[in-house]
Amino acid sequence: MAHQLGFTDGDLRRLAGSRSYERGLGYLPAVSRLEIGETAITAAVDGTDCYEVELTHEGDGGVTGWCDCPYGQEGNFCKHCVAVGLAVLAQAESVPQQRSAAASRTRLLDTWLESRTREELLALLRENLADDRDLRRRLELRAATAGEDTGIVRERILSLLDTRPFARCGYVEYADARAYGQQAAEAVTALRALTASRRASDAVEVAREAISALGRTYDEIDDSDGLIGDVATGLAEAHLEACRGARPDPVQTAEWLVTHLLDGLNDATGIDLLDYHEVLGEPGLARIRELVVAAWRANPKGWAEKYLMERLLKADGGSVDALISVHAADLAPNGHTHLVIAKELETAGRPPEALEWAERGLREAEPERGPDGELVAFVCERYARIGRLADVVTLRRDLLRARPTLAAYQNLRTAARTAGTWEASERTVALETLRAAGTPKKARWYGGSVLVDALMDDGDLDAAWQAAVDGYADQKQWLALADRIRDQRPAEALTVYLRWIDPLRKQTGDSTYERMTELLLSARTCHRALDTEAEFATYLATLRTDQKRKRKLMAMLDQHGL
Repeated sequence: MAHQLGFTDGDLRRLAGSRSYERGLGYLPAVSRLEIGETAITAAVDGTDCYEVELTHEGDGGVTGWCDCPYGQEGNFCKHCVAVGLAVLAQAESVPQQRSAAASRTRLLDTWLESRTREELLALLRENLADDRDLRRRLELRAATAGEDTGIVRERILSLLDTRPFARCGYVEYADARAYGQQAAEAVTALRALTASRRASDAVEVAREAISALGRTYDEIDDSDGLIGDVATGLAEAHLEACRGARPDPVQTAEWLVTHLLDGLNDATGIDLLDYHEVLGEPGLARIRELVVAAWRANPKGWAEKYLMERLLKADGGSVDALISVHAADLAPNGHTHLVIAKELETAGRPPEALEWAERGLREAEPERGPDGELVAFVCERYARIGRLADVVTLRRDLLRARPTLAAYQNLRTAARTAGTWEASERTVALETLRAAGTPKKARWYGGSVLVDALMDDGDLDAAWQAAVDGYADQKQWLALADRIRDQRPAEALTVYLRWIDPLRKQTGDSTYERMTELLLSARTCHRALDTEAEFATYLATLRTDQKRKRKLMAMLDQHGL
């Protein structure tokens, strides 16, 4: 059935994670307005609020989810997405027919529209224009690009990129970025239409203003989904297309490109000087060289200056040594620039020198920060190729001591297992390092410890539980651990859930009620495993009596059968 739906129950669990998946099970009865289209599924899910959910089928047979709940707006496949996915799976046999019906409705609409007269279609369009401001704005822009007044087109395109209608306190939040991105994308369409209507010269000038306008505000937008970045790339592509059509003055174009790339604004357009080779010709390229070299000499440590100098050298076929001199003028204190140089040397067929530069980066990295993780990985990979496994373990151990993170622990574990020293000695040393780095006091104040995460990652749940008991876990880790042990040790998991339910009794608010509901569902699962459902029923009845004035909580508990 997966090939018909595009996803399975296992896909939902993988995308959401076990915790969100289990929460989604409880929201299955809350799914309403489910509509299965040809490529997308939409629905509403009642939770703290009524949330809109959309599941979209990907070309590779997978599925992506979008939800306007706070967790979903951070880009996560949330419990509401899970609930909608489960609702679709529950009616899997009828899905092909529903998709076929959606396709039939589309064909029927197309046929009906084609049968209308020009006057009927105009009347229908005018009727919708009166009620749909977005549609009216889009068509007004289309009309402007087809006309002769560039001023109107410019005004409309810049207004599409204006963030003020979407900003809250000067910032476009994730929840509003999607709508802003959809509007801003119309500016790209308009610029391309302007070029297609043989007004490429106008499109060049308006595109430059549009790129600058978006650059000034990009840092004030939460672009976690990359939608605004796509718009910025589209503006750059529209500018290049217009330049190819209009052939503007090559020297002035060169000056605009370099000025734009050096002006310090956040450049999400991805403009590459090399893409303009044909437009610039030799006069423009000569001006590019002059400006870039002067900028780099004036500020050799500037990121933009270094990047442009690097691109210029590659375009002109400059030597690797010349490129290295650009990078060596400003070596990062964590060794990352050494890594860049090492990669250039390796690409040039000079691996011994590449390894020397990388090792130099390790030696010269600031002790308090430690070396760049990618640099360590680069050296470790080359040590492993020549059998220096003990050196790989040493590097990974040193990095764990400098930055005791779960990723550093996992990398050390992989290296030591390859060298055959993990179980014998290295694991004990690594765990002691994490124990020293994350004392119980630090765990309480700084959000848990890596020690508990590492033990859970090892699958050593007994040791992870003991570390939590010793004070190395925060609330999030306690709950994650309870979820992991619940099937085998429901009694101990139950103590965790009940411990975190009690403080919530004194709190109010939608998020508190939702959290309490989730914990109660987990507690009920434990009681069922222990065959003590009567005890849970008594506990729940007492809680409901104590909390009966919280009507929204009571409604939420009813919704989940509690």
